[in-house]
Amino acid sequence: MVAAGPAGAAVRLIGIRRTFGEVVALDGVSLDLEDGEFFCLLGPSGSGKTTCLRLLAGFDRPTAGRIELHGRDVTGLPPYEREVNTVFQDYALFPHLTVAGNVGYGLDIRGVGRTERDRRVAEALDMVRLPGVGERKPGQLSGGQRQRVALARALVNRPRVLLLDEPLGALDLKLRLEMQAELKTIQERVGITFVFVTHDQEEALAMSDRLAVFHAGRVEQVGTPAQVYEHPATRFVAGFVGASNLLEGEPARQVFGQPGPFLVRPEKIALRAPEAALAEGEAGLTGTVRSAVYLGAATRFAVALDGGGELQVQAQNLAAGSTEAAAAPGRRVRLVFRRDLAHALPAS
Repeated sequence: MVAAGPAGAAVRLIGIRRTFGEVVALDGVSLDLEDGEFFCLLGPSGSGKTTCLRLLAGFDRPTAGRIELHGRDVTGLPPYEREVNTVFQDYALFPHLTVAGNVGYGLDIRGVGRTERDRRVAEALDMVRLPGVGERKPGQLSGGQRQRVALARALVNRPRVLLLDEPLGALDLKLRLEMQAELKTIQERVGITFVFVTHDQEEALAMSDRLAVFHAGRVEQVGTPAQVYEHPATRFVAGFVGASNLLEGEPARQVFGQPGPFLVRPEKIALRAPEAALAEGEAGLTGTVRSAVYLGAATRFAVALDGGGELQVQAQNLAAGSTEAAAAPGRRVRLVFRRDLAHALPAS
């Protein structure tokens, strides 16, 4: 018996299973996505996130389970009968058509009149901040502009759910960061549900209202970026979403009185002198700096613990000559962190 989803659910996946012969791509996935939220499907290659998106789009059908869009069962419906549109990584623009021709192509196919089509195309281009480029060809645009044209083409049909399959993967880092902010702004402006597939953890944390972490065809955790990052439900989530340290064995016993494992994020740890005193609620472990990697805004240290194991520490380079920035391989240090910032993980 499946419990009823929230009243505002835009998308419901209920017990979705998809197999390809002996390969299980999705294994019992159930998700509720709220109306108007930016929801990320995050996971490594082969985890099932893209298969999930294809099922939502209607490009594929589940082996078992049910898909609902705004309360309507669409499991067996083709893509054109679903109120969704998809934006792909390769943009899939027609090079021989103008920008306006690309954006209005779906409207033309549906028989929307010229006047109405032109109005809606102009509206969509304004929405993605590309007014006045309708007569250009895709080859005359930058990568970021082509991405926005693809987005306008999807939005012009006024879908209730927009699916985005790693749409920023082909962009360079600077442009990708700009487009992350742009997409989030557009989503908030249009107010529809965005379902965004990515393997980039920072991208998912930066953009989503909530995210689902996929692994081996299953959903390991669903939550807000802060919930997933600060309180991962499993070892996999702890290791995949952001840099992580697992404190276990003798070092964990020294701090917590039990063998762990405990998650301690690298940026939560401070490097101090070996004899540094601890404040109330702080824990300390001594060790030797094995390596220090300068990252510009921060330095990442690997510290071999006296009790065995190794912890990563990431310290901001706030001032030249600070203790954190000056630490070098071979230097003795004390790693200090607040006990309440460590998170207990399942033993297996």
